[in-house]
Amino acid sequence: VQLQASGGGSVQAGGSLRLSCAPSIDFFTFHTMGWYRQAPGKERELVARLISFGTTKYSDDYADSVKGRFTISRDNAKNTVDLQMNSLKPEDTAVYYCAATYGLGYRDYEYNYWGQGTQVTVSS
Repeated sequence: VQLQASGGGSVQAGGSLRLSCAPSIDFFTFHTMGWYRQAPGKERELVARLISFGTTKYSDDYADSVKGRFTISRDNAKNTVDLQMNSLKPEDTAVYYCAATYGLGYRDYEYNYWGQGTQVTVSS
């Protein structure tokens, strides 16, 4: 199984980016897909996760630092899980990773598969 992450880049503070994660298999195979990030010198942190309940329902939750600014969603037709990032701040600068698990994904060690990471840089 591979997870292909895309959509990173460089923006100024206040700008927006949209990340996309495409698994090589049907994403409904996984119970949860999440986005993590790791900034230089910092631990990897969970940014957002999407927990699927069948093909029509899901729940999402977010790190406090991104609530109200980031939105995780899924595109059933494209088989992607996306992270819309608005009102970006310099402290959002990090490498962002998508991850997938058959469980609920409360902790990073629960994730079975990881994408390659995509760089997000926000300048002030």
